[in-house]
Formats: sequence, structure tokens, C-alpha cells
Amino acid sequence: MNEFLTDFVKESGNEYANIVCDGLDGADVGGFLDTGSYAFNALLSGSLSGGIPNNKIIALAGESATGKTYFALGIVHKFLADNDDGVVLYFDTEQAVTSDMFTDRGVDSSRVAVFPVATIEDFRHQAIKIVDKYLELPQSERKPMLICLDSLGMLSTSKEIVDTADGKGTRDMTRAQMIKSTFRVLTIKLGKAAIPLILTNHTYDVIGSMFPQKEMGGGSGLKYAASTIVYLSKKKVKEGTDVIGNIIHCKLYKSRFTKENSMIDVMLNYDEGLNPYYGLVDIALKYEIFNKVSTRIEVSDGTKVYEKQLYKQPERYADEIPGGHVPIQIIDGKYQGIVVRYDKVILEERNENLYFDYDYDVLKNPDDIEITDELRDIFTSILVSVMDEQITNMPDDFDLLKEGDSEEHRESNTTEPPIQ
Repeated sequence: MNEFLTDFVKESGNEYANIVCDGLDGADVGGFLDTGSYAFNALLSGSLSGGIPNNKIIALAGESATGKTYFALGIVHKFLADNDDGVVLYFDTEQAVTSDMFTDRGVDSSRVAVFPVATIEDFRHQAIKIVDKYLELPQSERKPMLICLDSLGMLSTSKEIVDTADGKGTRDMTRAQMIKSTFRVLTIKLGKAAIPLILTNHTYDVIGSMFPQKEMGGGSGLKYAASTIVYLSKKKVKEGTDVIGNIIHCKLYKSRFTKENSMIDVMLNYDEGLNPYYGLVDIALKYEIFNKVSTRIEVSDGTKVYEKQLYKQPERYADEIPGGHVPIQIIDGKYQGIVVRYDKVILEERNENLYFDYDYDVLKNPDDIEITDELRDIFTSILVSVMDEQITNMPDDFDLLKEGDSEEHRESNTTEPPIQ
């Protein structure tokens, strides 16, 4: 510990200050919230098992009726399903959500509180008050919390309400500054409390642009504060003549975690929410896990099926993608751009030590970099990290030796453990 530097940190009186090696409270991401869609997880975090950073602001922006509220409710459902003691604070500015909308999607409505708000001042005051109260609680008493704001675009200001009552038709030019000041205060507090904020917002066409271009309302404040901004557009999905949902086209406008301007499609079913598997076929084709043969998809065992068939029986083919075959891309450093896919992993005990071996394929090597021992060590480190994460996420009562298995069976059954 650098005592010289520690003295200055203490002297500053800044409760959020830390020495970097001790971790940066509020800035470092402690984990990710599963969105319920593998493809959307990958878009936001770069990992199929990732999702929304647990202490950042994410904005879902789109035109009217693009499914922003349905999208947010799908994430709420997944958050509560994954956190038995979690709670959701839902700030509603459009009076659009009803109790039936929550219950119809299987949301535990006893763990959701809805706060109708009309102005930016109302939202700022109530949200900050709630987060401050949360931070006062002992760490052991803090339950997982998610805040939603639906939507930022409908928030008015106190001045606008007064002007409207007085018959004035002038626009409140201070609205953008008020939004910026709100997120200046909230961003640090949310990070410190490890509370994610999901908000929806409106987009509009940029007038005078040479090419068709969308812009998000609310000024620059949200653009700076949000760690992730996703633009949404949609097309309807029909079953016969009935519209059963939407294909949501998601474009990553801003990200501090993955490559900006990336795009994926996800399916939002009106009755079931986000389809967890939709979009995985595109990922599998991109990294050559599957191959396109005419109008059909060839999976790894050589079987050729139509894409619709893949999504009708997703569990049958899903192991090809989110399991040990998942491609991983190195996004920084001198090996940037290399994509590796792991195959068979073998664990073996020798002299009371556990060793493992594995097969891999380099799917992309943009600069034709030589596969050296140093690079193989990096591949090994990545795999160890993935395995460690999977073991950490196993249930407490999970046992690799199933009930009824013998010790002899344990020793002989060492090949191809399920690596997810």
C-alpha cells in the first residue's frame, strides 16, 4: 500500500476516491445482468452470458411503437427471475404500463413499485432520494435493485407546466440543461450503489442531413452519462394473420464495453417477452460455427435445416453456440482482432494436481500473426478465466460426481466436461 498516496486520498474528503489497485467504487463493473437474450447480451457486453452492467446507465431509444416498453419489461422480468430478493423501481412518464402488463409477462408485481412522474425535477428528486437511502443501508441489507425510467422523452419541466397553464406556447429552453444536471448527480451515486438504470427515449429524423439519420432527444447530457445507448427499430412478426411480436433491430450507438455500431436482431414476443435464442444463428454463421448452404443452415454434425426450424427447436442446437464452441475475440493489444474457438477440453489428475488440455481453432487472424507460445499462453488464460466464471456461477449444491457414481467412475469420466 502506498501510504504517501493514501494520506492524500483521506485528506481530500472525497468519499468516492480510491487507489486504483484497491478497485474503483462506482466505476468498476461488478457484474452483468442477463437481459434474457443471448444475442443482446453479446451486443451490450461482448459475452453471451453478460448483459447490462450492474452499475451503469443504459438507454434504449427508438421511434414510437418500436417496443421500447416491452423490451424494458422483458429485462425487468429476467432481473426478478434471476434475483429472488431483487426489487424494481419503475418511473412511468407515459402512464402506459398497467398491472396486467406486468402480470401477463410473469413479472412478480409484489416486487415492483411504479412511480408516476411528470417533470424532470420530480424524477431527479425522487430518484436521488431513493439512491441516497439505499446507500445509507448496511451492505448486508442491500437487496439487488433495478431502476427503469420510461420514458425520458415524455418528461416535462415545472416551467413548461406553468407556462402551459398560463397559456404561453413558448418552449422551455432549459430542459436539456436540467437533464444534464440530473445525470451528473445520478451517475456517480448509481455507480456507488451498484444500481443499473434502464431508460427509454425517443428518436427523431435529423433534418437537413445528407443521409437518413436518427438522433436521440434530450440534449447531450444523456449521451455523456450513459455507458450504452442502443437504437431500436422493428418489423412485425406474424403467425398466419395474427401479429405475435416484433423483430427488433438493435444498433449500438454508444458503448464503453464493445464495438460501437454493431448490430443484431432479437425477437420480442408479445406473450413471452424476449426470445433467448433469436440472433444466435447470425452469430454462429459469422464465426463459421454454422455454414449457409443455399437456403438452409448446416450445423456442425452436417445436418442441414431451415433457420425457422432452428428457432422452433432451439434447445436441440443451442449447445453448438453458447457452450465450449463459443468464439472469443481479443479486442485490445498486439493480438487485437484474433478470434479463437475452443473445442474439446480434457481435465486430468496427476500426482494430486489437476491438469487440463484443450483443442482450439483460430477463426480469424487479420494480421497473420504467428501462433507463438506467448499467444498460446493467452489462449490458456482466457479459457481458465471462462472456466473459473462458470464454476463460480454453478449452484451451491452442484456436484460434478452425480449421486450413485463411484469414485472409479469419477476418475475415468474426465473428458469433455460441460463448459458453458
